[in-house]
Amino acid sequence: MSTTTVSTGTSKRLTSRPQALRAYYPILAQFTAVIILIAFFAIQNPLFFSLTNFQNIGMQSSVLLLVALAGTLVIMIGSIDLSVGATVVLATLITAIAVDIYGSAGGIALAVLTGAIVGLVNGGLLVYLKVPSFLATLGMMSVLGGIAGHISGGIAIVYQNWGYTDLVNGSFLMGLPNVATVALLSAVVLAFVSLRTKFGRYLYAIGGGEVVASNSGVPINRFKIWAFVVCGALCGLAGALLAGQVGAGTPAAGSAILLNSIAAIVMGGTALSGGVGGPHRTILGVLLIAILSNGMDVTEVGGFTQEIVKGLVIIIAVALTTDRKKYQFIK
Repeated sequence: MSTTTVSTGTSKRLTSRPQALRAYYPILAQFTAVIILIAFFAIQNPLFFSLTNFQNIGMQSSVLLLVALAGTLVIMIGSIDLSVGATVVLATLITAIAVDIYGSAGGIALAVLTGAIVGLVNGGLLVYLKVPSFLATLGMMSVLGGIAGHISGGIAIVYQNWGYTDLVNGSFLMGLPNVATVALLSAVVLAFVSLRTKFGRYLYAIGGGEVVASNSGVPINRFKIWAFVVCGALCGLAGALLAGQVGAGTPAAGSAILLNSIAAIVMGGTALSGGVGGPHRTILGVLLIAILSNGMDVTEVGGFTQEIVKGLVIIIAVALTTDRKKYQFIK
């Protein structure tokens, strides 16, 4: 009798190990894709595999990482924010104006506050007016674009506080640019919050099944709004840092951020259907999209071709990550 019991227990452990290992397959696939991309672009152009270019990738991906992390929080609950790029643009303009009046800290604070207000409005439209997030944030994208146009007159706003540029592009930690340090610290904090706090567990619960989460006592509306507010605040911070990188606020600053952030999120393994993935997965997705974008630039792939490639990447990634069991109908 005892022998049978031991054998059964051993069998269960052996069968559970492959199941546990399967959870790491997507991450292994992403690391493999990173290595393949690096090798491919290095063969195409040896300049790609240089310290200077890797530093450029780090600088270029910092703002994208913040925006992708922001969008991840909203996608985790099964919604989407299409206004992230427009929020970044508005934040760059606010920062460019504010740093000359209120200093560096004031400019960053106003940019973050602006983003948080945008997120609050988006969340309110979803929760209280029952406007689908896709339509609410699509409309907000247009509104913010118009506001940015009125503020800037369609031209870049150059600030005079060069100390702010030095602050953003300088280094306080082991030669790592401050903009990259802020992005990485934000990624670590959000990964911890999503995996180890009630806030993160509730976001997963809402995305995994809103009705079940509500019946379990999760305050659905409150956490939906908080997801959008944090998303907007992070986009505001991203806009402030972007203004510091380029030395100005410009209406064209966020033209490619929306597409790149969505590509990074889905490539990281966060399903657009919600409840799967998270900020820790988005970090790898950003690395992939940053290497892909930089590699196509270094190898002189045309801009139109790059858009085609990124669009195909999104389609493939969505097809692989969407949980079709959540939908009675695909439409």
